[in-house]
Amino acid sequence: MCTAKVIPISSHVLENFDFEVLDNIELPLYASYVSAGFPSPADDYLEDRIDLSKYLIQNPTSTYMMRVKGTSMQDANIHDGDLLVIDKALKPADGLPVVCFLDGEFTVKTFRRIEGKAYLYPANPAYKPIEITEEMDMRVWGVVVWILHRPVKL
Repeated sequence: MCTAKVIPISSHVLENFDFEVLDNIELPLYASYVSAGFPSPADDYLEDRIDLSKYLIQNPTSTYMMRVKGTSMQDANIHDGDLLVIDKALKPADGLPVVCFLDGEFTVKTFRRIEGKAYLYPANPAYKPIEITEEMDMRVWGVVVWILHRPVKL
């Protein structure tokens, strides 16, 4: 099972990440795109600076981050150690990755509705889908809007 844990800062565990700490972090944003096909000439012109919190967050009061633990979503490009940006204001819809609190544990899965039933689908054939039943204690904590990970382990 691919679970998520709340990001610890110092010795505290936060349920809601305070994105205001990112307000003054601006990084250079170049006007040209980087080619993922044939190389193109590099531009030496800086377009602007980008505030990551404004770029990553649509609803600041309902957005938080969690770290992934596990491999059940690896085929959806969600890997062990990744940071998820999750928006509680968005409604879960068929095919979207969601973070749920299921029977006392956080989990990230793809939400699916099939023939009137709700399921949480993994993205790894080693794991089975979870049918959501009335007997379960399940709450959707939000929709995953960004997945942050390094391209390689450094």
